[in-house]
Amino acid sequence: MTQSESLPSQRRSRPTMREVAALAGVATKTVSRVVNGVPTVDPAIVVRVRDAADKLGYRPNLTASSLRRGDGRTATIGMLVEDAANPFSAALTRTVENVARERGVLVLIGSLDEDPARERELARALIDRRVDGLVIVPAGRDHSYLISEQRSGTCMVFVDREPNLLDADAVVADNRHGAITAVNHLLKAGHRRIAYLGDQASIPTAAQRFDGYRHALELAHIETDDAIIRHEGPSEQAAIAATEQILSLPDPPTALFTSQNLVTVGASRALRTLGLQNTVAHMGFDDFPLADMLSPGVSVIAQDIERMGRTAAETLFSRLDGDQSPTRTVTVPTRLIQRGSGEIAARGPRHD
Repeated sequence: MTQSESLPSQRRSRPTMREVAALAGVATKTVSRVVNGVPTVDPAIVVRVRDAADKLGYRPNLTASSLRRGDGRTATIGMLVEDAANPFSAALTRTVENVARERGVLVLIGSLDEDPARERELARALIDRRVDGLVIVPAGRDHSYLISEQRSGTCMVFVDREPNLLDADAVVADNRHGAITAVNHLLKAGHRRIAYLGDQASIPTAAQRFDGYRHALELAHIETDDAIIRHEGPSEQAAIAATEQILSLPDPPTALFTSQNLVTVGASRALRTLGLQNTVAHMGFDDFPLADMLSPGVSVIAQDIERMGRTAAETLFSRLDGDQSPTRTVTVPTRLIQRGSGEIAARGPRHD
């Protein structure tokens, strides 16, 4: 082993603007003007500076540059979602990212895991890094901790759930009406014993969807039965266990309404394991990848995630551009996608 191999590797400091200037044979101010895209710099000098920067591996310090700008902008926004790996969160993030990219803005992303403390921690961490604004799918129920940041000029838009104790813009899906549509669809197929499997009841979206479920049954003069209602949370394994338990009851449901995409995936797996996928009807809330590839395909109430994300991003950038109109909540409609599982008819006589 050589001496150099036995020594710990030392991290080399990043090349500086002064080093680029020395290699290019120009003043440091000239390098700064090239980096900032000043159009009056001689094209030949621009080429020399860029060649020197490439040779040294120089990258500009955008944070430092933003502090020198008159508007203090950093060309970054923060985005906090439930779980970046969840298909809903992933699609929402990508849409916001696409809108931000059109404006040359970078999106910094964090996952909250339904933890209010983590929401506060990550929101403050992003604000400390001087993001220009925040897009938040909130985990907590008290957002007053953001009031001082809002007054200091940080713009923010909430998605999927409205803020509490904070006056801010929001973009949400029509959760209650979507759930009513799902249950009504099952009722039209002759089902009267419809199970509910959903997220934690404390989560606003879950509460709205459960309320829609109960309302549709009430209008059909059907009493809810706690024996076939589960609030398991967004866990595929928990949904599998709950589905198997419900379907093993002496009087099992003939249809399932699952009100969250991971719960839907778990219930779908359970139905196939039990060989009941062609017997028990199934409607999900939230679409998910490959739902149309199963047999039968999984019928869902789909949220218009692209519209929600684009509306949220455009609202945020509008605020950053100076829009001072009153805050508003935009409710985006859902739509029914029929693929087969939700159209399975109830066995036996219908009770219309």
